[in-house]
Amino acid sequence: MTSRLEQKETPQANGAAEPAGFLGPEGSAVEVVVLESRANAKGVREEDALLENGSQSTESDDTSTERGPEPASPLKETSFSIGLQVLFPFLLAGFGTVAAGMVLDIVQHWDVFKYVTEVFILVPALLGLKGNLEMTLASRLSTAANIGQMDTPKELWKMITGNMALIQVQATVVGFLASIAAVVFGWIPDGHFSIDHAVLLCASSVATAFIASLVLGMIMIGVIIGSRKMGINPDNVATPIAASLGDLITLALLSGISWGLYKELESKAYVNPLVCAFFISLLPLWIVVAKRNSATREVLYSGWEPVIIAMAISSVGGLILDRTVSDPNFAGMAVFTPVINGVGGNLVAVQASRISTYLHMSGVPGDSPETAPRKCPSPCSTFFSSDVNSRSARVLFLLVVPGHLVFLYTISSMQGGHTTLTLIFIVFYMTAALLQVLILLYIADWMVHWMWGRDLDPDNFSIPYLTALGDLIGTGLLALSFHVLWLIGDRDSDVGD
Repeated sequence: MTSRLEQKETPQANGAAEPAGFLGPEGSAVEVVVLESRANAKGVREEDALLENGSQSTESDDTSTERGPEPASPLKETSFSIGLQVLFPFLLAGFGTVAAGMVLDIVQHWDVFKYVTEVFILVPALLGLKGNLEMTLASRLSTAANIGQMDTPKELWKMITGNMALIQVQATVVGFLASIAAVVFGWIPDGHFSIDHAVLLCASSVATAFIASLVLGMIMIGVIIGSRKMGINPDNVATPIAASLGDLITLALLSGISWGLYKELESKAYVNPLVCAFFISLLPLWIVVAKRNSATREVLYSGWEPVIIAMAISSVGGLILDRTVSDPNFAGMAVFTPVINGVGGNLVAVQASRISTYLHMSGVPGDSPETAPRKCPSPCSTFFSSDVNSRSARVLFLLVVPGHLVFLYTISSMQGGHTTLTLIFIVFYMTAALLQVLILLYIADWMVHWMWGRDLDPDNFSIPYLTALGDLIGTGLLALSFHVLWLIGDRDSDVGD
């Protein structure tokens, strides 16, 4: 994978480092470099936008108008352009998490959730897993599209088949491990163990992860290809759309499959182990397909640590959810958990994907350019510098309050949850949401650069950790807010009624 990046990125990287050579009086030189870099005019503009260079922005605008019939576009992403591209996918993702929260608010009263409460532990783990795999896929393909690795039908098909097989392997294995974690976390506090419930959790988790990966992976590929053809930066739109559909589809599948398998326990107990064995038996096929693709072979061997550790982190958040929702005083928390976790994960995934693409434009993982410091950045450099990534961090942070207000109003108008939206509840909720996103954006700035400096591709390693931390921080802060509201006696908010 590294060799492919070196072959295709070097002309672009050199071009970005020596803009004067592009902007000479000889217009033909520009065309030759573009052909050698195998990037079309949109690709070059995308690179220039990400490799912010104010001194060349005006001249490059003039050059772009001479390349062909394509209309000129600004080479430098402004806060407005970033916000405009992120806003619609962000709202779409938010409404997807609202729908997921409404579904969780309903299904928490089903028999399978009442008598097999470990299913609650699976919720953040599987939702986080789908976010990890789909957002990582979106980030990986967005980078590939931006650096010209998906320009020909042959390359496109190779990327699709390899990545689809890869996420099937990861989804099946991590789904199985998530069910084991749910059984362990459910058994330790109570001391009760049921083999039938354990097999039910395994079958439900593996089947949900497999089917959701298949559906969402196909959607992601379509979104990235469509974004590229429309001249939109895939980094800005792909990850939120992945998360918006991922939470709803995954939660609906988990609820439906677990409910159906729970019903079969009474008369056909053999169905659960058969379902689990069927999906696990497909693993060798997906492994063979993924190994044949050089773009996914490395991830197949080295990409397990982040998704497995992320699953464990999300499972801790699931344990918090299980213990909180099981208390009748905090039953209203179920509808808000997917929303706060989803919004935080969506925003930090966009930022991580953008920073990763920015670094890929300047070299390959392991390089140590000035843009990839290894030390912890200061909050000022993360949020208040003139760098394009700092600008995007400010835009993403400013979307938190208006976005959550829209989502809270939607939940209230649909009479979801068991909580009335009083002023004190909104203040506590917004404080938790802002603190969550602030922490995540700062960690993303440090983590992506740190991984890059240690020869790790951030597209494959950073997003699982970040979204899992988002689940844990979001669930923890939300549970703390509900506890404080209950302790201070905010009876007007009807918490738990």
